[in-house]
Amino acid sequence: MSHTFVLVHGSNCNSFTWAPMQRELALLGHRSLAVDLPGHGFAAGWHPSYQAPQDPAALASAPSGQAGRTVAECVEHVVEVVRRAAAHGPVTLVGHSRGGLTLTGVGNAVPELVDRLVYVSAWCCVDSTVAEYVASPENADSVLGEAAGVMVGDIAALGAIRMNWRTADAGLLATLKTAMLADGTDEEFLAFLNTLEPDESLDAGGIGVQADAATWGRVPRSYVRLTRDRSLPVALQDRFIAEADALTPGNPFDVHSVEGSHVGFLVHPQEVAGILAELAA
Repeated sequence: MSHTFVLVHGSNCNSFTWAPMQRELALLGHRSLAVDLPGHGFAAGWHPSYQAPQDPAALASAPSGQAGRTVAECVEHVVEVVRRAAAHGPVTLVGHSRGGLTLTGVGNAVPELVDRLVYVSAWCCVDSTVAEYVASPENADSVLGEAAGVMVGDIAALGAIRMNWRTADAGLLATLKTAMLADGTDEEFLAFLNTLEPDESLDAGGIGVQADAATWGRVPRSYVRLTRDRSLPVALQDRFIAEADALTPGNPFDVHSVEGSHVGFLVHPQEVAGILAELAA
């Protein structure tokens, strides 16, 4: 029976995000499967207005395939993927950033199908909602608020959050690089931006993505802290870990620290791939 890493992407991303990590895991002898959450990947619904030259007015109002999408749909989708993978052997479910919301939902729903949960600088809601964590002192060092200029269109009218990652605003690009990939080159940063999708769901799951001690709480879990993360500050990562450990003190997080930015490990995956390989062993 073969072990499988099931990889869940973060906001505005897709399965392609994990390609360097999958390459590294394969070279270490491990099987992996990267999912596209609903409305992502080839189902993302790209618009001609996003191409070059862009049509800003059309981009701001074009219908979004993420309108009405929910975290519950993402959980349902990944549960089915995990169910099929688990038929062939143990499953380690790995999530990055917003993908942590889906991880927790899957752990709440089908703990018997998951051998380990691994959060890589990912949301792990225990005592609060996403909105409450965003407003907390632990999130004060996040640079994301300074990059709000990347958003386009009327959120209420679109029913989704739309980002123009192809902006030519040099100041905004510099802020985004600080938030996401401060330890990468300018070329790596622009390449990463061109893997992102414009739209993301408005739904953050509410109390539905808070960890359940009776189900999620019995799954072995690991947290990979990214200590130079300016999107999801390490102070907030540490709060997630502390609250989860308090919820299930008999099953605390196995914690690893990597000196890197929010997406640096996706560009240069060797260190985190090594951690995942050790966990599988």
